Amino acid sequence: MELRPTEATPIMLVKYEALFAECFPGATHLNTAYLAWLYRDNPAGTVVGFDAWEGDVLAAHYVCVPVDAVLNGNPARLLLSLNTATAPAFQGKGLFTRLADATYQYAASRGFDAVYGVANANSTPGFIRKLGFDLLTPLDAKVGVGHLPMVDDTDNLQRQALFHRLWRRDALSWRLGSPARPYQLVRAGQRIAAWTTTGRAGIAAWAEPILEESLPENLPSPPMRIHLQLGLIPEAMKTKGVRWFNIPDRFRASPLNLIFKPLQSGVSAPPRDAILFGQLDFDAF
Repeated sequence: MELRPTEATPIMLVKYEALFAECFPGATHLNTAYLAWLYRDNPAGTVVGFDAWEGDVLAAHYVCVPVDAVLNGNPARLLLSLNTATAPAFQGKGLFTRLADATYQYAASRGFDAVYGVANANSTPGFIRKLGFDLLTPLDAKVGVGHLPMVDDTDNLQRQALFHRLWRRDALSWRLGSPARPYQLVRAGQRIAAWTTTGRAGIAAWAEPILEESLPENLPSPPMRIHLQLGLIPEAMKTKGVRWFNIPDRFRASPLNLIFKPLQSGVSAPPRDAILFGQLDFDAF
């Protein structure tokens, strides 16, 4: 079995689409248009990952997406752990662990500070035991109307949020334009938010990122829907949101956990109560 770095060429995107179709027949969004957007067009850089080959057969695939962020108050180059697939004929051979280890070593040699991801209850133990990730905290799941229950002081929010994405105009435009499920920017009071459909009538996925650049004032108002937020708000910035409610675990398909792995010496995980995180920061919708 040979391990090779992932490529974002048109030929390889077709091969990845075929592998995903074999492994996940219902995930029709994992087509070449989506993979080109995710793997090649990201302003933060092309994906970092490795493939396993048995001769001319693509046996397994794993990639992480480059991310510009703030980590413990400083600019950082991070990776978001995302797509993985192993062809049925090659499952049970430990290929994912081999590909992940190769990816993290390669990323560390190129200056990436850390890798993070969002894992469900089934996959979290493997990331922790086999790959050395830390479990930071489960994500909150909230529903409500209006803007999120956090204070309006953006400068203070940036100081309190020791871990958050850096959403510059080009990165934000790219993220909003996902071929699988595009987001729309709206203005909610003094804040700018982004929303998209969830596949459930009357419920919109909702995010309020920290923006690095000003945006046009004439943005539309948000839709008249219930808003769903999967993520985290820094503890010091929370307010009582009488119009927002936590979704009980028994009504959630699976708790989602934020996991984190340093790649450089001196890099540490952010405090759990100082993280600003939302749907735009991973791939929930």
